[in-house]
Amino acid sequence: MKGWGAVCSPTAFGLPPPEDIFEQMNEMRPASEAELCEIIRAASGPLVVRGGGTRGALPAGAVLETGGLNGVTLYEPGALTLVAGAGTPVAELEALLATEGQRLAFEVPDLRGLLGREGTSTLGGVVAENASGPRRVSVGACRDFCLGVRFVDGRGEVIRNGGRVMKNVTGYDLVKLLAGSRGRLGVLTEVALKVLPRPETEATLCLSGLSDAQAVEALSAALGSPYEVTGAAHLPGQGTYLRIEGFEGSVRYRLERLRAVLASYGAGAEVASPWAAIRDVTALAGRPGDLWRLSLRPSEAPGVVARLGAEAVVYDWGGGLVWALMAPGSDVVGRLGAFSGHATCLRGGVAGPEEPPTIATLTNRLRLQFDPRGVFA
Repeated sequence: MKGWGAVCSPTAFGLPPPEDIFEQMNEMRPASEAELCEIIRAASGPLVVRGGGTRGALPAGAVLETGGLNGVTLYEPGALTLVAGAGTPVAELEALLATEGQRLAFEVPDLRGLLGREGTSTLGGVVAENASGPRRVSVGACRDFCLGVRFVDGRGEVIRNGGRVMKNVTGYDLVKLLAGSRGRLGVLTEVALKVLPRPETEATLCLSGLSDAQAVEALSAALGSPYEVTGAAHLPGQGTYLRIEGFEGSVRYRLERLRAVLASYGAGAEVASPWAAIRDVTALAGRPGDLWRLSLRPSEAPGVVARLGAEAVVYDWGGGLVWALMAPGSDVVGRLGAFSGHATCLRGGVAGPEEPPTIATLTNRLRLQFDPRGVFA
């Protein structure tokens, strides 16, 4: 592992000895990668990595904030490439991209309302969570747009991996590994991203009155059509929504063709864009109860939801993602039974299903490689 990166040295950067780091750092908020190295090296207990504090409750441990590692270091609109510090606010990046008619294509969710959190979403937090919105069904997840990363592992060593262009695939799997690792393998300090142009327009088709099973069938038919659907969601009791994006003439044509493909599911109507609300799961925000996130096969989703007996659900990704609001203390694991996917409890006192033994073994081996001292909570 040492061959992948450079080791930070306290004397090289004029820093105090490791034992003094915790006393001299302001609220464990390093302003540089070198300071971050020393904090991790000096840690004698678990560290909890926090970006903007927007994505749920933190486990026990000393909080290590990454907000000081911010700023855009490279933006090349012509190359569709952006490099920024992990602590850079996502809103700042989106504003910069908008000036060039570009965007983060994976549609970053804002779950503050859903999780009852405050703060500012940061790039590092988004990548660590692999946070991806409705457009994942067409363009991929956050990890698919990560070109390169810099991070500090549990030894306090800097590891660099990937590059600034897609053709530089050196160690590309490691870049993908960090996306979704949730701070358990290391602390991200810098991320290189691919960005995409913003489309000229969008349109949304809504089908009404469908059962969950009918809705998933309709979503699957739409996603399997040649009309490039970029959003496919179902809100029981509200509607089944499909999005098309692109140039105005193309969007008009594809919308009408899609309407014809789905004629057996009812007369669809064009509606105002609901995608910000679907992305942020606002239908479940501000409601008491346990909150679960399920990733599964779309064909299994209606049956799984029926077994859950949830108070409310939202289907996204054509049925591949289900947000479920449960009564407090519900035995979700028992109700789920065996299914092809995984479930995570985001709010409430009940743990999710255990990882299968083979996956747990791989996870533990990875953590031993990147964090042999168990620094990261």
